[in-house]
Amino acid sequence: MPVIRILREKESPALFKNLVIGACLHITTETANLVITLKKCGAEVYLTASNPLSTQDDVAACLVKHYGISVFGIKGENTSTYSRHIKEVASKNVHLVIDDGADLIVFLHNNRSLSKNVIGATEETTTGITRIKNIEKDGRLLFPVIGVNEALTKYMFDNRYGTGQSTIDGILRATNTLIAGKTVVVCGYGWCGRGIAKNLKGLGANVIVTEVSPLRALEAVMDGFRVLPVEEAACCGDIFITATGNAKVISGNVFDRMKDGVILANAGHFNVEIDVEILQKMAKKISEVKPLVKEFTLKTGKRIYLLAEGRLVNLGCAEGHPSSVMDMSFAGQFLSLKYFVENPGLTAKYHKVPDEIDNRIALLKLNSMGIKIDALTPYQKKYLNSWNLE
Repeated sequence: MPVIRILREKESPALFKNLVIGACLHITTETANLVITLKKCGAEVYLTASNPLSTQDDVAACLVKHYGISVFGIKGENTSTYSRHIKEVASKNVHLVIDDGADLIVFLHNNRSLSKNVIGATEETTTGITRIKNIEKDGRLLFPVIGVNEALTKYMFDNRYGTGQSTIDGILRATNTLIAGKTVVVCGYGWCGRGIAKNLKGLGANVIVTEVSPLRALEAVMDGFRVLPVEEAACCGDIFITATGNAKVISGNVFDRMKDGVILANAGHFNVEIDVEILQKMAKKISEVKPLVKEFTLKTGKRIYLLAEGRLVNLGCAEGHPSSVMDMSFAGQFLSLKYFVENPGLTAKYHKVPDEIDNRIALLKLNSMGIKIDALTPYQKKYLNSWNLE
């Protein structure tokens, strides 16, 4: 993660002095790099998991033992423990918040007394930004939030290339299935869906896309994919992957139409996209055939295989995004927190990542890769700022 390393070396060790940072993130090696950097820049850091299945226990232990960072997260923790851990971090009188899914931000809004010291928060995911915008729409946003997920250096790389690769990695590790020749249904054609579909196509899959947005559906068609309603796609697919950020995308009617032996995986942040509750009611038998692979045998005898309990398959069954792409996302988190420190008193509303931060991250990444680019000449700058071209 060279960009994070550069920031750790160049930024002041007192940048976040006397500030408490509460982070609700997937506890992985990439996250460890970020929180270690925050501590080296003077912060007191508390970290909790943003998903019950995404914690790497060895990473959590290392952060506690070797770096003195308080970590609240255990792989496979139940919902009660997960919620308790978020409460633990929220109770530390945090000044800055880093979130992935907005669970910590929502908790602070539901417990207003714990948010009195918060000067700003950042959000990493599409799902989390949707929640934050809904809080703002209701007139209840208590502090400014920067949507890191909407930075170009985040969604164009993390969502597209990171999710595109790591989702398939999770499916392969869990099932060792052959992708080539399979019909794979990708539900949702946002940046994550785009990346998943592109990688599947490269592996030889026949990809069907389902969408509710006419523009995204049209884009999928123009990209060479077949587009169908999910109920029509149900009888065709061998593998189904959800990446919508919405609930009950695959539910009862779709399950009924599926072939025997289909695999279900979710790439969205929360475990609501595949209607697991309905699937459980439809099953006459449920068994775990491999770790994080459940076989649901329906009353008809048809079998459906669910990965990672319907949670994030790339982190439940694999290790999440490669570090080289998380490098840019977490640089966005770091520099957005720095922006709060350098611009106190921001309005309590949703903010986009400033362009200068996006451009700095991209340039640092290029430099770390040994890639040089052109610069505008004075004449070109003048031309681009002129309207009378005579």
